[in-house]
This record gives sequence, C-alpha cells and structure tokens, in this order.
Amino acid sequence: MPQNMGRTIIKVVFWSLVIGLLLAAFDIEPKALLAGLGETAQGIFEIVAGFVEWTVPYILLGAVVVIPIWLITKVVGIARKKTGK
Repeated sequence: MPQNMGRTIIKVVFWSLVIGLLLAAFDIEPKALLAGLGETAQGIFEIVAGFVEWTVPYILLGAVVVIPIWLITKVVGIARKKTGK
C-alpha cells in the first residue's frame, strides 16, 4: 500500500471518529441521518424534474421557429459557397 494511501485512510478514520462523536453528542443516529439524506435526494430529484417539465414545452415552442430559420441560413450559406459569392 502506498504511503499516501495509508495517510489518507488514517485521516478518514480519524475524521469519521470525530464527526461520529459530535453527532452522538447531539443525539443524531445513523438511521435518522440516512433517512434524511434519502429525503434530500428525493427533493433534489423533484426540483430537477419540475424544472425539466417546465422548460421542455418552451424549448419545443422556440425550436419550431429557430430550427427552420437555422436550416434556411445553412442552405443559403451552402448555395453561396457553390456559386462563389
């Protein structure tokens, strides 16, 4: 095992002990902490899903205008290159 890996493991174990003691002092149990993290992840997912649900219709609406204009400009650009102008 490399020397840096050993130091890293010792640091992780040390800080895990310190944080564990602090959490125990505030009467926080691992089960309750993990349950809270699950709710946090679910909340973040709901926010992201809501944002996507809100933005997709507007993106599609704008694309109805933007994509044809973009295609026309590309076709005109290609035609100009072929004619040498």
